[in-house]
Amino acid sequence: MSSADTSRPFAVVTGASSGIGLELAKEFAAGGYDVLVAAEDERITAVPAELLDVEPRAVVDAVRVDLSTAAGVEQLWATATAGGRAVDAVAVHAGVGVGGEFVETSLEDELHLIDLNVVSFVHLAKLAARSMVQRGEGRILITSSLAARVPAPYQAVYGASKAFAQSLAQSLRQELEQKGVVVTAFLPGPTDTEFFERADMQDTKMGQTSAKDDPATVARQAFKALQKGRDHVVTGSLGTKLQAAAANLLPNAPLAKAQGELAEPGSAD
Repeated sequence: MSSADTSRPFAVVTGASSGIGLELAKEFAAGGYDVLVAAEDERITAVPAELLDVEPRAVVDAVRVDLSTAAGVEQLWATATAGGRAVDAVAVHAGVGVGGEFVETSLEDELHLIDLNVVSFVHLAKLAARSMVQRGEGRILITSSLAARVPAPYQAVYGASKAFAQSLAQSLRQELEQKGVVVTAFLPGPTDTEFFERADMQDTKMGQTSAKDDPATVARQAFKALQKGRDHVVTGSLGTKLQAAAANLLPNAPLAKAQGELAEPGSAD
């Protein structure tokens, strides 16, 4: 990225091969940023062409990297900062879900989830925050979830990882806002992406609902909140926002029961 036109700000977006991450990358490109996109799967190599369709003046590059490893996060940051270019914004988005009964789900899969959804978030946010504080400016967008607000039966480790991300984002915001760095969290609800297929939740009511949000809408609201410097935003439809409001009012027990009925394996039958 060192050959880019440095008059444009520069953003790094992880988990950008599809879904919300891809739409976030499009928002950054359309919003005047040059962009480096990252993901583990090979589809990431086709994303620069998609972003150039959105904004032909953008300089866009891609790196295929496993962010569930420390080496992968370091490789991404080294690529982003090669040539000395400053990173103006980072969207810490790459993540994965695991659905099913806790006693039945794979421990290996859930430890991988923690590596990607928790450890890599801390690692990348640390690298970005240190660089941005040194310069006295920057923006960090952290993907949380509506699952951070309510108990998540049958997604126990995923829900816990998103509660961690939400707490991390809001804590960092207080630490960094006086140093010129904006930290914004966004909380999507069920969204029309590959998440439920990858999390093995296609046989659940949640996975089969037709009331999933549009990833482009989610990304647009998240990007707008970041640019406005907001603390956090619940993204998606009015229904999702009402769910978030209800989570602030109802006790955990009925919330857990309702969520469990939606996420229980086989509940779609």
